[in-house]
Amino acid sequence: MRERRRTTAAGTRATLRGSGREAILSIDVGGTTTAAGLVSPDGSVLTHVETPTHKAGPGTALATLLDLLQGLREAARSRSIDVAGIGIGVPGAVDADRGAVGADINYVPELASVPLAETLAERLRLPVFVDNDVNVLALGEWMFGTGRGASSLVVLALGTGVGGGIILGGRLHRGGGGYGGELGHVPINFDGRPCICGGRGCLKTYVSGTDIALQGTERLKRPVDAATVFLLADQGDPVAREIVEEVCQALGAGLAVIVNGLNPELLLLAGSVAKSLKPREREIRDQTGRYAFARALASTRIEILSMDKDATIRGGAALYLYQTGGQA
Repeated sequence: MRERRRTTAAGTRATLRGSGREAILSIDVGGTTTAAGLVSPDGSVLTHVETPTHKAGPGTALATLLDLLQGLREAARSRSIDVAGIGIGVPGAVDADRGAVGADINYVPELASVPLAETLAERLRLPVFVDNDVNVLALGEWMFGTGRGASSLVVLALGTGVGGGIILGGRLHRGGGGYGGELGHVPINFDGRPCICGGRGCLKTYVSGTDIALQGTERLKRPVDAATVFLLADQGDPVAREIVEEVCQALGAGLAVIVNGLNPELLLLAGSVAKSLKPREREIRDQTGRYAFARALASTRIEILSMDKDATIRGGAALYLYQTGGQA
């Protein structure tokens, strides 16, 4: 295969020859856990490891990243695998051109404003690409997963927070300032609950795991997490059922914004809350139909992903391939 090269933001050059003995170092940074792996150009995860993001204490995420990357590089060397480069997904807004994480709503605050791509490239002497974690997930699904072959898709990740990744016309939509895909902060209730972004009535305040737990704790009058709220609703608890019904209605309104505004071929829901909503797919589509144009909804397939543990790892590899002009 002909070599594909493109200069990275860090000034190095990316190379992918497709020899079958190459892999990409792929990282998914979370507020609590960071997952990493060696991924081949076809999306196969060769090695998968997870560790606490702050395993050495508060403020140590960068040290964790370096340890993981160096360990994976050694693992690749021991297997005679060449490392082509590094792809990293980080929660929050990212300046992808600079490979730097923004300071807004950052779940790993010590990485805010750090030129992460440049810093890691200098340390490891490899091309490094950094992007928002849901953008990276969307690229992974588009290249290797459910969205393979689609010209347009949106991934909405429902977990601790709510984020989105948008691919239109075969291109990742990052927006002018890196905020493309911040769909969790679409307001669905002008006088609604206060949000961490400073606004009110954002979709996140109704459908994130954090906010579902807050509602459950307040209304059930005992500490509960989001998973417990869903479990109690399934068992017939009237208060929990009311909370879950509100979640489905709010999510329907948020999905309608995506369907009416972007009308993608695929609208994929991911994350822990999405998994809990899997038995309620029909209800969610019915709620979406209350707000979306019927013909737009008919042309958009909505699916809740049942992702395995490697799905987020593939995203970093997809980011590297996307940025360097490689392909699965």
